[in-house]
Amino acid sequence: MRAVVLESTPAAPSVGEVEIPRPAAGELLVKVAASSVNGFDASTAAGYLQGAMEHRFPLVVGMDFAGTVEALGDGVNGFAVGDAVFGVVRKPFLGAGSMAEYVAVSAADGVVAIPDGLSLQHAGALGLAGTAALDAVNAVDPAAGETLLISGATGGVGALAVQLAAQRGATVIATARSGTEAEFVSGLTGSRIQLVDYTGDLEAQVRAIAPDGVDAVLHLAGDIEQLASLLRPGGRIASTRIMSADAIERPDVAVHVVMADTNAKTLSDLAARSASGELRVPVTATYGLQEAPEAFAAFEAGALGKLAITCS
Repeated sequence: MRAVVLESTPAAPSVGEVEIPRPAAGELLVKVAASSVNGFDASTAAGYLQGAMEHRFPLVVGMDFAGTVEALGDGVNGFAVGDAVFGVVRKPFLGAGSMAEYVAVSAADGVVAIPDGLSLQHAGALGLAGTAALDAVNAVDPAAGETLLISGATGGVGALAVQLAAQRGATVIATARSGTEAEFVSGLTGSRIQLVDYTGDLEAQVRAIAPDGVDAVLHLAGDIEQLASLLRPGGRIASTRIMSADAIERPDVAVHVVMADTNAKTLSDLAARSASGELRVPVTATYGLQEAPEAFAAFEAGALGKLAITCS
């Protein structure tokens, strides 16, 4: 089968031929229709995960997948051949990823049915970023009327988090460069979004909206110390980019380290919200499997939203 592979790391991904995986006991073989590029994939290619996880080469990259069940491993219940499913690869090693024509995944967790109203393309871009966004918003739990600063609002996680936070009634302050980025973020949801340009004086812009500091922060990009300084005493900050709460030296704020938990309950919740139109999956460009290296280059250059990969 064709797949996006790394022969070593750090390296640029390329498209090559590898064996079609066989589903082990408890696994599904999924014929992949769509995947997407995530920061995790870019970090893998850049070699940042060396020593953190086992790498099996040739390493097929990709975490998100959407497609149809092709075969069942022994002992699988609750799924049938032909079912439309999506989810996130949950393996203890890197190498058997989803940016390929087929992927074998555990049927026990990390995969759910695609509901009517959610396309394969959007399902294939939802799992990891959607879970990270929902987990981050839940961690700081913004209440109606509170102010939430989202740094990194133009990326896939941020664009989903902006919507989820605004739906709770919070006043969202989102970072975006003026022009195309600002237009993209403004189009995500309603009037509760206020934009600040991270290329300017961020502190002055935020303080003009929240003079006493914001109630909560989502750190998806940017300088975490600067962002933490914009919190009011007793505020909350959630970060997808730190490994320990010790990264912030402010004992008067609550720090949450977010590691996306792509369990079936969360995936089903996200799918239902997306199918109903409550949550828009912000796909801004779609690439064929052969064009995946171009998608990685665009991601590294700062593309907006989610970049989808068509795998079949």
